[in-house]
Amino acid sequence: MQLLALGVNHHTAPLAIREQVAFGPEKLEHALHDLTQSRRATEVAILSTCNRTELYVNSPEPETVSAWLAEFHRIEPQELAPYLYALPREKAAQHAFRVAAGLDSMVLGETQILGQMKQAVQTAEKAGTLGLLLHKLFQRTFSVAKEVRSSTEIGANSVSMAAAAVRLAERIFPGIREQACLFIGAGEMIELCITHFAAQHPHRMTVANRTVERARPLADRFAAGAIPLTALPDELAKYDIIVTSTASPLPILGKGLLERAVKQRRHRPIFIVDLAVPRDVEAEVAEMNDVFLYTVDDLGQVVREGMDNRVAQVAQAEAIIETSVESFVHWMEGRELVPVIRSLRDAGERHRRHEIEKAQKALARGEDPAKVLDALSHTLSNKLLHAPTYALSHASRDEREQVARLVSKLYGLHQE
Repeated sequence: MQLLALGVNHHTAPLAIREQVAFGPEKLEHALHDLTQSRRATEVAILSTCNRTELYVNSPEPETVSAWLAEFHRIEPQELAPYLYALPREKAAQHAFRVAAGLDSMVLGETQILGQMKQAVQTAEKAGTLGLLLHKLFQRTFSVAKEVRSSTEIGANSVSMAAAAVRLAERIFPGIREQACLFIGAGEMIELCITHFAAQHPHRMTVANRTVERARPLADRFAAGAIPLTALPDELAKYDIIVTSTASPLPILGKGLLERAVKQRRHRPIFIVDLAVPRDVEAEVAEMNDVFLYTVDDLGQVVREGMDNRVAQVAQAEAIIETSVESFVHWMEGRELVPVIRSLRDAGERHRRHEIEKAQKALARGEDPAKVLDALSHTLSNKLLHAPTYALSHASRDEREQVARLVSKLYGLHQE
């Protein structure tokens, strides 16, 4: 079993790199199959969010997994290498536990990552790329996350990305009540954002999505309108605040589109939060005078405000994780001995069957049952003790003491 966690995250790579290695929902199952069928990994799960892309694998050749990641996304390996981390065995388990517990997030203690990790596991299960090792890893991971949440206050006073978006909007506008808000996408992040903005009672809210049918249930919950993405060129100028988070591989809002919107608005400012990876808004938009564009990385400072109380809980959470890592590594090491244990039991079973057959034949010939049983027990004892006895008597002078201690431990002997 060669457990490996490999990837990039907001600590190691800028957004420009992270968006190049992100796995959209439409690519994920193909990627899982491609990696396992290439025989570079026997098991794999892929976690891809706005802040990280991570591969958890059981691989006979871990060093080839990073090459596959670059190859799959058509990136030069040397371009990706400076941002990549590869964590083997216990470090991989520790990392998975910390991620699920919210200790490795941009928002310390946030809970959304746990749901995203569970979704990644479900996708891998559906694709058939989880085996014994990763099943056990994620079973322990979710158990550790639950213990950290229940035993510490790591999530107390956590400022989510959605709440941070509201705080930033309040810095741009005197208040949100007079503003019109547009939410592009209909996934979990947009749902969180519209919930936070709705609490401020904006003048008007609209949800835009590729299909209006997907947007309408979310829009109806908040008395918002619903429009298709194709309507954006005509509708964009009507909104003061835009929050976007889709799975589109290409930008939805380009500089030209926003230049026309700003002109129609007579240069009244537009506040945009782009929470998508890859980005929904062209990077050049940030250069425009009347557009205030923030990406997931730009929200980092806001979400770190008021973190002191949660930081105090980190030591307790790390102690829980350390104990859990030791337990998981012990399990892994135990599983590595399974082939030896199986061989030992198979050898014992062969000896048992052979002697039973001999005893049955002797009984069938009418021999004394007591003598047959005595011979059976003697022969079995001799066969089972032959290997350790031979090892003791043929050990070299340097090995003799070590072999003696090992045999004494295996057979529970007490030497005087």
